[in-house]
Amino acid sequence: MLNDEQFLRYQRQVAMPEIGESGQANLSESHVLVIGCGGLGCSVALFLAGAGVGKLVISDDDSVDISNLQRQIAFRTDSIGLSKTKMLADQIEMLNPDVSVRTLNKRLKETQLKLEVSLADIIIDCTDNFSSRHLVNRICFESRKPLVSGAAIGWKGQFVVFDYQQANGCYRCLYPFDESQQASKCSDSGIIGPVVGTIGNLQALAAIQKLAMGKFQFPTHMLHSFDGLSLGWQQFAIPQDHSCDVCGASGKQNLGS
Repeated sequence: MLNDEQFLRYQRQVAMPEIGESGQANLSESHVLVIGCGGLGCSVALFLAGAGVGKLVISDDDSVDISNLQRQIAFRTDSIGLSKTKMLADQIEMLNPDVSVRTLNKRLKETQLKLEVSLADIIIDCTDNFSSRHLVNRICFESRKPLVSGAAIGWKGQFVVFDYQQANGCYRCLYPFDESQQASKCSDSGIIGPVVGTIGNLQALAAIQKLAMGKFQFPTHMLHSFDGLSLGWQQFAIPQDHSCDVCGASGKQNLGS
């Protein structure tokens, strides 16, 4: 049951028939791992904190740079030079003291990442490089934990959810290569801030659905591609690559052994 203060805080959300008090209670008992505290991670973490997620674990090894402020909305000018995880945690605590925040001021290596994934109810990948995304994907697949992945560069954004208890196919099926042939960092090709916010907000929305309602309310294993110039969306099914070394026959064989 919600106390009076919680009811006032979450009343607009509780009023949604799909959520109600039981869904809000589910959110308050949930544990979310957010990997990456840049533009995507800022949007994700703040909206999840506002929604009343019980525990947020946020990970990043970077500090705030002046060039981040155009899109990483949790940070302020006086945050420059300070740890992103610490600054984001401070904003979360000021927004909602109900939320327990744990910071990991580091890039997670495989052993610790496996532990953090095992503890979480859902993993939200807000990283900016293929090597990290592939590692997160593999460990989520092995742990059968839902993965919400987002990316943005220039005017374009991408969003995809993998529910590894419900369907085949994985992030490596979508991107079988380890490095992009094109510039893949904001410093190389630029980025429009609201594009990042659009994708981050969708990641938070997907997580709220899963945590509050018990399942995603849309088809998973679909790539949603956004064009910030035309404001257009495209959707693509992600078929399983049976030769995939994560979810294909060889990957499953390695997992079983």
